[in-house]
Amino acid sequence: MSMIRDLRAAVRPALRRGDTPYTYDTTRDPATNSAVVDCAVYRDGKRASAHISPAEAMRRVRADGGFAWIGLHEPTEREFSGIAREFGLHPLAVEDAIHAHQRPKLERYDDTLFTVFKTIHYVEHTELTATSEVVETGEVMCFTGRDFIITVRHGGQGSLRALRHRLQDDPVLLGKGPSAVLHAIADQVVDGYIAVADAVQDDIDEVEIDVFSAPSKGASRGGDAGRIYQLKREVLEFKRAVTPLMRPMQLLSERPMRLVDPDIQKYFRDVADHLARVHEQVVSFDDLLNSILQANLAQASVAQNEDMRKITSWAAIFAVPTMIAGIYGMNFDVMPELRWKYGYPTVLAVTVTICVAIHRGFKRNGWL
Repeated sequence: MSMIRDLRAAVRPALRRGDTPYTYDTTRDPATNSAVVDCAVYRDGKRASAHISPAEAMRRVRADGGFAWIGLHEPTEREFSGIAREFGLHPLAVEDAIHAHQRPKLERYDDTLFTVFKTIHYVEHTELTATSEVVETGEVMCFTGRDFIITVRHGGQGSLRALRHRLQDDPVLLGKGPSAVLHAIADQVVDGYIAVADAVQDDIDEVEIDVFSAPSKGASRGGDAGRIYQLKREVLEFKRAVTPLMRPMQLLSERPMRLVDPDIQKYFRDVADHLARVHEQVVSFDDLLNSILQANLAQASVAQNEDMRKITSWAAIFAVPTMIAGIYGMNFDVMPELRWKYGYPTVLAVTVTICVAIHRGFKRNGWL
């Protein structure tokens, strides 16, 4: 049990509401302008080298044991080709890692596991509009072998630097090898999903309150549909990151694998449980937004019907004086009350009386 507590303390820092699950950092080393963010050899859970080249890291691993952890950010084909040859990476996985825009997945190529994670970052905004960007996505790809792990990151968020430092502070966990790093990355990514889901829940609650609360006088609901649709699009992007990852997490937590330490595999179940909870939330978000959008459209239809009833009511009222004026505007010599002394005020009084009666009838029936 102590190992479980140590593992969770190392790879799952507490996330408070409003905190980002991981921070932005510089993409490349400004001194070398290289795609390699960090490269080190770990032996017995401790860092055995400073920042070295991937070729030197592999040479030391083969000579003295341990494993190499190489972190890259958006490498080009030329930058990654040497590393791919050195570690014997499969060309299909290398192509996916270079060009990115992959679905979350888990694939095995010979003695290497290739894992793709979609990272999600919540974009803070003061007000949700029809053009607000709610979530921002990135990718983390992992090549996991017996004595190495290579992480390839795409996008400006999803940094693994803080995670590397936390693992280096716990040599017992890092001593479990590359699979411990893979679990820590999966755990951090899923923890990020949880934080984003909580933030998106707040946005949905805000939209729901606006839709079902009584509008202020003169206010229009015309912008609500755009806000709901935009939020639905962002939830769909979130869903594309979460749903495809369910199967890889199930495989990592249930199927024995030679490249995954049995002690570490148990903790993938915890990650899979958290991912399942987030998946349920995202699916419920989608269903709830559908209901909110339908309710908003129904309210808009009701509002239009109310406007049409008001227009129809006033048209009926104004039809009375229009009809009477039309009759007495005819050019006939013989018409009733045409030369009567009280004809004009009488017609006006009758017109006003009829209009008032019709207005009261419409008012009583709720049309005005």
